[in-house]
Amino acid sequence: MRSIWNGAISFGLVSIPIKLVNATENHAISFRQIHPADGGRIRYRKVCELEEKEVTAAEIGKAYEAADGSLIPITDEDLGALPLPTAKTIEIVAFVPASSIDPLQMDAAYYLSANGIPAAKPYTLLREALKRSEKVAIAKFALRGRERLGMLRVVDNVIAMHGLLWPDEIRSPQDVAPDTEVTVREAELDLADALMNTLGEVDLDSLHDDYREAVEAMIAAKVEGGGVLPEAAPAEHAPGKVIDLMAALESSVRAAKEARGEEGGEVAEVTPIKGRKRAAAAPKSGGADAKKSTATAAKKTAAKKTASGATKSTATKSTATKSTAAKSTATKSTAKKATATKSTAAKSAAKKTTAKKATAKKRASA
Repeated sequence: MRSIWNGAISFGLVSIPIKLVNATENHAISFRQIHPADGGRIRYRKVCELEEKEVTAAEIGKAYEAADGSLIPITDEDLGALPLPTAKTIEIVAFVPASSIDPLQMDAAYYLSANGIPAAKPYTLLREALKRSEKVAIAKFALRGRERLGMLRVVDNVIAMHGLLWPDEIRSPQDVAPDTEVTVREAELDLADALMNTLGEVDLDSLHDDYREAVEAMIAAKVEGGGVLPEAAPAEHAPGKVIDLMAALESSVRAAKEARGEEGGEVAEVTPIKGRKRAAAAPKSGGADAKKSTATAAKKTAAKKTASGATKSTATKSTATKSTAAKSTATKSTAKKATATKSTAAKSAAKKTTAKKATAKKRASA
């Protein structure tokens, strides 16, 4: 890889000659500007306004435009004579935990390569010291006409440097957050947690630029003779469209589970977040929110009910069997009692009939 800057790392009194190499590359597809009417190429030419002629890059210098519009020439010699130790040196000023660096400050990334055999020993010393301390180095350096901040860390066996924006270059996030009061329900947070857990982690190497591939396929189709291009897939939700958040979260959980080869038909098990208290009961009002909350609670407990369904079903069957046996016993007992009653009544009637006959005989003989 071609170096873009040569200098040294200043580590106390230790100087480490290094080369600065770009750690990243841009794979974006570049386009040229044309005149659509005739396909002619549109070019930007560097022209001197006084001579009205095109000049080469070697003939172009720098200048600062003053408030009155006048130009003050600035040469490379002027910049090189500035009393800055960082002009050719990456000056380490502190070692801090990596967590103390705001990701918003992160800028371009570079690899630092030891420049020559004598630089190998101090380069390795700094690399191993960074590894053992589990810290990153904060440094100042000058590149492309300005002084910058940098963060040095170890990547594999190489020292990498991330350019950092100065703190005053980070804009305040005020007026960016929603300007209306929004209340997020516990059920919505629980479903969001379930979706996060379902999506899980990802191997970044497995991700790729779908847009660039689509552009390449479109260009290839045009090169081969203007083939029919695939239609764009319609967006699931138009920008600004109001959707049912709970339904969208539940559908997202199902889709994520299906993508991972899991069962997608059931609503995901929702685990309450620690430290948050769930409402004891659903709202008493009969409005739409109460109905949705009730429906959501029913869906959230569906999985738990399914898990305990077998046990409850067995208990229910056993209870039903006992109840049936009890009813059968009661029926038999009632039948016996009825039979006994009938038998007693019959005996009593027979006795009365016998007594009547005896009375009639006595009367006849008299």
